[in-house]
Amino acid sequence: MNTSNVKDGSLRPADVIKNLRKRAALLNHVRKEFDRHGYWEVETPLLSQETCIDQWIEPMEFHAGDKVRYLQTSPEFAMKRLVASGAEAIYQICKAFRGHESGENHNCEFTLLEWYRVGDDYHAQMDFVEHLLRAALDFSIQNAWIPQNALPKKFHRISYESAFVQYANISALTASDDDLIQHAHDLGSTDIRQLRPLRDDVLNFLLATRVEPELEKLGAVFLYDYPANQSALARVRNDEPPVSERFELYVNGIELCNGYQELTDPQELRRRMKQQNALRAARGLREFETETHLISAMESGLPECAGVALGFDRLAMLCLGLKSVREVLSFPFEFA
Repeated sequence: MNTSNVKDGSLRPADVIKNLRKRAALLNHVRKEFDRHGYWEVETPLLSQETCIDQWIEPMEFHAGDKVRYLQTSPEFAMKRLVASGAEAIYQICKAFRGHESGENHNCEFTLLEWYRVGDDYHAQMDFVEHLLRAALDFSIQNAWIPQNALPKKFHRISYESAFVQYANISALTASDDDLIQHAHDLGSTDIRQLRPLRDDVLNFLLATRVEPELEKLGAVFLYDYPANQSALARVRNDEPPVSERFELYVNGIELCNGYQELTDPQELRRRMKQQNALRAARGLREFETETHLISAMESGLPECAGVALGFDRLAMLCLGLKSVREVLSFPFEFA
């Protein structure tokens, strides 16, 4: 093999080719797990006139003549339309696209494993995610890709509020904006008072600097019941204060998946999409159409369901005992 062609990305090194064969076997095993649990696989368009609206995520555009379509950041909108149409337990393994994402655990084009089940709540989906991870890691151990001790003995579960009180020494739900900003300043973010950030910005700073390093020590941990202002498309439970019924799974400090008790109220979805557009506009980002096919489908009736999006590249990295998603990609973004 010409080593210069490997360095410039034209060819991939032999160890990556071995990783890709293992990745294919893992993907096949994951599909069998979904089949065993009564899910069936679907395919939805990668190009759509609509896109998930999120202040933190930038979709990529595709132009077909005078038509503008968006490469999907997630198949969420289309899959929920299928659920509203009567598909009760579905999964999809597809490419998703997010601009401005790169690094050891990111690639602008990545593989997403996403699924929905009618009748499940988000706690039931935490149970299923744990089962799926144990099955995937056990498969890797049986194939001698990773050592026996790579399988976590316990998948911890801790609420967002409990994690903040325990590791950041402040309430994420009841502390005032000013108290959060002052606390972040005291912990080392010296310019945060001048920036006057949004509440989410401060919570994300504290999460990244105080909470996530402690979660990494736990190995595998579900963080659940996020603040209501971080609900995305999850249902908000009217506790005092309210919380969003969603979770994220961290394994060895890496965020692996995101799950929701799905929002089923079309009026509330419309309000949140407009709110996200306003936050995008405040950051100087473009706004997107809020009157979507998903809202129309929800107006016809979206049944109670729970859904999860899991980064398959990260799962493959974990199951092969690697440190970078680049080692499980055929061609990373810069070589594509």
